[in-house]
Amino acid sequence: MTATKGLEGIVAATSSISSIEDGVLAYRGINIDELAQHASFEEVAYLLWYGKLPTQSELGALQQQLSEYAAIPSEVVEQLKLFPKNTNTMAALRTGVSALALYDETAGDISHDSTQNKAIKLQAQIPTLIAAFDRIRKGQEPVAPKQGVSLAYNFLYMLSGDEPDPVAVKALDTALVLHADHELNASTFSARVTVATLSDIYSGVTSAIGTLKGPLHGGANEAVMQMLTEIGSLEKTEEYIQQKLDNKDKIMGFGHRVYKNGDPRAKHLQQMSRELSELKGDSSLYEMSVMIESLVTSQKGLKPNVDFYSASVYTLLGIEKDLFTPIFAISRLSGWTAHIVEQLDNNRIIRPRAEYTGLYNQRYIPIELR
Repeated sequence: MTATKGLEGIVAATSSISSIEDGVLAYRGINIDELAQHASFEEVAYLLWYGKLPTQSELGALQQQLSEYAAIPSEVVEQLKLFPKNTNTMAALRTGVSALALYDETAGDISHDSTQNKAIKLQAQIPTLIAAFDRIRKGQEPVAPKQGVSLAYNFLYMLSGDEPDPVAVKALDTALVLHADHELNASTFSARVTVATLSDIYSGVTSAIGTLKGPLHGGANEAVMQMLTEIGSLEKTEEYIQQKLDNKDKIMGFGHRVYKNGDPRAKHLQQMSRELSELKGDSSLYEMSVMIESLVTSQKGLKPNVDFYSASVYTLLGIEKDLFTPIFAISRLSGWTAHIVEQLDNNRIIRPRAEYTGLYNQRYIPIELR
């Protein structure tokens, strides 16, 4: 046996949920460009879960379920109030999801229908959980979810308590579509490994959140925003980036392990960044981002990935930097849970081998002779 570092190039599962072929990302065979331009996040979640786009009545039924499930148990809210105010947001989400399982009497039921129903419940509750934690740490009371609105609308509403602008809702909705699934990425693989032991969906999602928490997977857009903050203005951008390039420092938000000719999702986020800049009357972040892209692409040949423009999009939506990765989790939950259902429907425990590189033919030495 020979190890492959990071499992690069290893096909570890079969899946009909999403694909990346010749630089094209598709959900259930539908190009991400079409979905980003035309579909709502709820339609995409239905597509990932059920394998087809919903009819109007099916979409309405799903929206009704999401509304009904959106509230979280009061006991979980009280637990959030006990967290330290400086708790990492992903750690809070990870713990919050574990807590939700304690108040779901069906948590241990891994049958297809029950797991699918819990996928919808988690999709509805996680935005409420994140928004509640954000308000609690600021000394504010959580805002109850509104009935009959989209998931994107509800999340922005629960964060601020104010009715969000339609442009902002559309921007977040599209961002959720773009992040919903991405083949067998690290967090999705974690979720599948966990439920392959016949553990439950809450355990699988908790594993995925723990994996997404790592900066090599979920935190790149936070790092991009940190860079933009450090630069401070358009006038300082070229000098800052050129120094980074000269020093061969890594510039976050560029390049991708899978896409060699550019991330197909990036252009949609760039457009949203521009539109939100116009809405806010402040184009500084967008213009800085465009200049950085021009410099890095021309000198390094690297193109922006999904994280690069999402940083300015979320900031222009008034979302704090440490909520960027939890928002990623809101979206990717639809993909995680679709993969969890798929894994359980045709399960075999995932148990790879390791290439041993240690010593051989060693003997036990009595402790008095060591």
